[in-house]
Amino acid sequence: AGPSETLDSARRFLLLGMEHIVTGYDHLAFLVVLLVGAASLLDVVKIVTAFTVAHSITLALATFRIVSLAPLLIESLIAFSIAWVAVENLLLDRVHRRWRITFVFGLVHGFGFSNVLRDMELPRASLALSLFTFNAGVEIGQLFFVLVTFPLMHRLMRTHWHAQFSLACSSVVLCLGVYWFVQRLLLA
Repeated sequence: AGPSETLDSARRFLLLGMEHIVTGYDHLAFLVVLLVGAASLLDVVKIVTAFTVAHSITLALATFRIVSLAPLLIESLIAFSIAWVAVENLLLDRVHRRWRITFVFGLVHGFGFSNVLRDMELPRASLALSLFTFNAGVEIGQLFFVLVTFPLMHRLMRTHWHAQFSLACSSVVLCLGVYWFVQRLLLA
């Protein structure tokens, strides 16, 4: 492809990655429960970095068809990961180690991201550029969400409403995670 087609393709996949995050309610719910447990900006950096590194690994492995898992299994595990982190918020005090579980679940979410590219059946010649720009779009969308959401959450968590806010957020996301998990298992 010429430079014009390459640039157009890169722009298209960048926007597709951003759209995937903005319309991916399960991924946004996952980010919300991760951020509710973050006590500081350093926690957020560790969580976002762990998630980014992990999902980038499995996104690449799955897109290049080095590793392949059933989409229904992946979607169910994504829902499970959402519920798991919400339960941690409700029952445990593991914020200082949250980046570790985020890395593990980020591996799962990367497989979910890869389904978008795999379903398009892209030619191998354009796969690397599509993967890179799609992943960059996912990151831009995710960072935008974090940059907007975390300051608001952090401010709320510093008020006398912090316990109620954390409980309410985690409870709602737990219900969503369980609902999505059951719904996706029933699709099997």
